[in-house]
Amino acid sequence: MPPFDREGALKSAEKALRQGRIDAAIAEYIKIVEAQPRDWNSANALGDLYARAGQVDKGVAQYTRIADHLAAEGFYPKAAALFKKILKVKPDDEYALLQSGEIAASQGTLADAKQYFETIAERRRSRGDLKGAAEISIRVGTLDPEDFEARLRAATAAAEMGDVATALREYRDVAARLEKQERQGEALAAWQNAFDLDATDDGIRARLFGAYIESGGIDQARRVARGADELQRVAQALDTAGRSDDRLLVLADIVAIDPANVEVKAVLALAYVAKGDWDRARTTLSAETAGRDPGLWLALAEMELRAGRFDEGRAAVVEAMAIDRTQSQAVVVLGCRLAEASPDAGYQCIEAAAEASLAEGDHAAAAVALSEFTTRVRHHLVALMRLVEICVDGGLEATMYEAQAQLADAYVEAGRGLEARIISEDLVAREPWKRANLDRFRRALVMLGESDPDGIIADRLSGESPFMATDKLDLNEGVSFDDPAPIAAVDEEPASQEGAPIARAVVPVAASPAAVEALSPASLGSEARTLDQVFRGLRDDVSRQSAEEGAAEQLRLALTYRDMGMMDDCIKALESAARSPRQRFEAASLLGHIYLEREETARAIDWLERAGEAPAPNPEAGRTLLYDLGHTLEGAGESTRALAVFMELEAEAGGYRDVSDRIERLSKVQARG
Repeated sequence: MPPFDREGALKSAEKALRQGRIDAAIAEYIKIVEAQPRDWNSANALGDLYARAGQVDKGVAQYTRIADHLAAEGFYPKAAALFKKILKVKPDDEYALLQSGEIAASQGTLADAKQYFETIAERRRSRGDLKGAAEISIRVGTLDPEDFEARLRAATAAAEMGDVATALREYRDVAARLEKQERQGEALAAWQNAFDLDATDDGIRARLFGAYIESGGIDQARRVARGADELQRVAQALDTAGRSDDRLLVLADIVAIDPANVEVKAVLALAYVAKGDWDRARTTLSAETAGRDPGLWLALAEMELRAGRFDEGRAAVVEAMAIDRTQSQAVVVLGCRLAEASPDAGYQCIEAAAEASLAEGDHAAAAVALSEFTTRVRHHLVALMRLVEICVDGGLEATMYEAQAQLADAYVEAGRGLEARIISEDLVAREPWKRANLDRFRRALVMLGESDPDGIIADRLSGESPFMATDKLDLNEGVSFDDPAPIAAVDEEPASQEGAPIARAVVPVAASPAAVEALSPASLGSEARTLDQVFRGLRDDVSRQSAEEGAAEQLRLALTYRDMGMMDDCIKALESAARSPRQRFEAASLLGHIYLEREETARAIDWLERAGEAPAPNPEAGRTLLYDLGHTLEGAGESTRALAVFMELEAEAGGYRDVSDRIERLSKVQARG
């Protein structure tokens, strides 16, 4: 077979065109293209002839074949030109649009690529091909990794057409990129869309949870949280937001998931206790939960005591103090609070606190605990008897007298006249001039059915029928019990070494005939006046002695209050103690330093000056006080007063600390002034 004559065919085609015979020209080019398919110029010419002849589809077929070849060979500009040629003759040619978009994308002209693809998508939507439109939208979304809006549309389209893998890939990648750009709100929406597609993907869920926590979407975070750790973060966020009730619900969920989580149980228990929800507290709080936390032990104690389980409650109180001895004050506070509803429940705390103090030999602290309780529960017999017992053992006389008075009243309230009479009679023997003691004695006598209580009182006060002895006067001196002998009566009171009379030891209390007559049943209408006349001297002497004892006891109580951190009570006790000349130096000095710690300088200076006016227990204590006073005055800008104090100290103890330097400095300040 002879070789194909390409040149002859081209000349024949040219002649036909010049003669206007386009069909003949087409026939010649067909021969050429069929004989030589890779003759792209001839194929292009054939396409042009088809287009001129109105055979657009055949022309497009030739153009497309050439463009595909050029694109495959990497000649993108030439291929793009041919596809544009196709679109001129056939604007709706989807293949040409698609390939034009791909070539533009490969060349980096993304705007052109998007235009081509969006044209295709619109045409597909207009003819109802939603799936086809979605496919194109996905392609548009994958053009530019930073075009998040387009990519999210693509992901949505993929999801709608069931391409979950593509949708998830796009949502996840876009969300991660948005997070890096700190566009948290948009990232959160992307993560949520991904989670809605596949709630089983724990990676997506964890990222969504973290995004909600960071953005403050606590409720949304709660809905997607899994496991105790994530629920803990939700609980913390709710706590920060002040949503305590919701926090408790989440903590309860944590305990349901992880019953062995003692830490969360403890937090939950304390929260229930704080709300007063004892039924729920009981489900989470136990000895195991409390562990080594004294606060939890106290909460457990309160729970048990409120439920009437006193032994268990007291054991929990003891455990709390065993872990941390400083919990004593909290125990007393708990006892007083419980006493409002159940005095006996509250007393378990008070007694435990008192026993702990007594174990350390601190009778004053034990008395403070019981006093706090009996101030609130005035007629609690057990507490009052224990308080009296501790006061006797600890030598706390002033407190003991007050406790005895309360105890007598409590006996009266309980209808126990005999006990009330014994105590009130004892109180009258000590302080017969106090009207309250006489009234208390009279009520006890009336309760016992005495027909003439006033006569009995007058008889006791007259010395005819003596009271029980109360003062510590040794009446057995020089007496041998191997050879008993009558004891002589004491007619006069010996004087103490300081010249003050010693309080009369029981007595019989010998009153003058006039006094006895004044106290007879016939004249008790003027009892207040006659008592004052009969016992004026005794009252004045004992009052002076009692005042000193009371001041010393107030000072001891103040130290106890200070150790327990009850500073307001400490201050009150020190102020009371400072009224006594003997206790003034120590009490006022302590007050001054307490106010210095509170940065109440004016009050500190006032009390330090009062201390300076009292005799110091030793020279060093006096010098230290003056130095502190001068230092405080100087710090307060009182340079003149400070200088005077330091000069006094220098005169008394030259070379003391840096006093001379301070005097020199303050003198210069005065000179400049």
